[in-house]
Amino acid sequence: MAGPGSYTNGPGAREVAELAPAPKRIKVNSGSWQHFVGPSYAVSGLLCTDHRMTVPLDHSGKVPGTIDVFFRELVHRNKKEDKSLGYLLFLQGGCCCCVGAAGLCCGPGFEAARPMDLSGWMKQAANYFRIILLDQRGTGRSTAVSCDNLAARGAPEQQAQYLKFFRADSIVRDAELIRRAVVSGGRWSILGQSFGGFCCATYLSLAPEGLLEVLITGGLPPGIHQPCSADDVYRRTFRRVLRQNEKFYQRFPTDVEAAQKIVLHLAAQPGGVTSPAGNRITPRSFQLLGLQALGFSHGFERLHYLLESAWDGQQLSQKFKKDFDSWMAWDTNPLYAILHESIYCQGAASNWAAHRIREAEYAAEFDAVARAKAGKPVMFTGEMVFPWMFDEFAELRKIKEAANLLAADADWPALYNERLLQETSVPVVAATYYEDMFVDFDLAQETAGSINGIRQWITNEYLHCGIREAGGTIVERLLNMARGGLLLR
Repeated sequence: MAGPGSYTNGPGAREVAELAPAPKRIKVNSGSWQHFVGPSYAVSGLLCTDHRMTVPLDHSGKVPGTIDVFFRELVHRNKKEDKSLGYLLFLQGGCCCCVGAAGLCCGPGFEAARPMDLSGWMKQAANYFRIILLDQRGTGRSTAVSCDNLAARGAPEQQAQYLKFFRADSIVRDAELIRRAVVSGGRWSILGQSFGGFCCATYLSLAPEGLLEVLITGGLPPGIHQPCSADDVYRRTFRRVLRQNEKFYQRFPTDVEAAQKIVLHLAAQPGGVTSPAGNRITPRSFQLLGLQALGFSHGFERLHYLLESAWDGQQLSQKFKKDFDSWMAWDTNPLYAILHESIYCQGAASNWAAHRIREAEYAAEFDAVARAKAGKPVMFTGEMVFPWMFDEFAELRKIKEAANLLAADADWPALYNERLLQETSVPVVAATYYEDMFVDFDLAQETAGSINGIRQWITNEYLHCGIREAGGTIVERLLNMARGGLLLR
């Protein structure tokens, strides 16, 4: 490895659409990147080293420009001289399930969590690996995308064009440059949580020769054979969200009235209530609280305690309004909102799939005001991004036009190569959560059927972020499955 301070060079969703051509295998131009190794420092139980790479914005070379990608290398403090350790790249999803960090859910746009100590899944993984935590391009200390700097790039068309380079295919190509710089020609293992699991399938499609083994938790991508799977995804996940709402109100029946009262109050305010961050709290944006609450451990409790603090006399309390802002990460991590549906696209447009499916098939179930007036439980939504969010959230208003352009864009390259997935010899194992609200179980099974030799641990013991609840247990089991310690039976 290079020492500190050194460089190494290194059409509409309902129209018939064709799947984009399979992605090409990665070819690395050794002069297309630079690698800088920063200082090392200790956190409890770990030695950390910061790295930064300058990489092409467009790995195909058609569009000029570079961006920086940041990653952090972790090693157990007692193993820093251990040459037998392999490397493990962690690819996170929106919930940033590394040591309990907060975030959203299954989607792009979130930096790696910042390690505070040797705990959780990392405690187990550090017995076998040096761990690489990557701030995926556009996030954290990588060249980050914000609503302000995106708006400063020019017209909405220019903004949208720039954003097309921040999907899983580009993330994987960044990772391959990192592997070649850090692992000195060797292969590494990868662990993908949620959207990170989608990235794992893309990695298997683009550069399987770089992989020793693949571990996926709550993240087998759906509809890998479709030009855009978003309609199928939301049609199914809306059903799961309704079931999670039912379970929430079974746990906290008094919250039926609590949610109704808030919705009716918001409906009586023209334009809703303004939050401290300038967001508009309306009946439909209030429903977005389900994204953080319905699909995670302790999410029901968090939502219950939020609702019980809602009032200051006859007005919504300052605490509630401030907490509402803190539950929404659109202002700090806008990639999640603006690119969310694109993760399902490879040759067709999403055309705001979640919004269309909601209006066409679930309008009555998610009409908050009508349900509150009728004395019915208000249904919270889940992992869906809607076009009106770019009106109701202050920061997102700045990039509304770019969001609409991306939603209508059908020119998305393929993310998966089914032939390579069907022929792969790389060991692939997955923890698949039967009651996952974000990754539909049946769609995940379709994808599993396309990956040669995959072994799954299917369980309803955990929800989407099982790795945050029992990370050590899950990582150890998956490693045993990948390496033959748990035999087929």
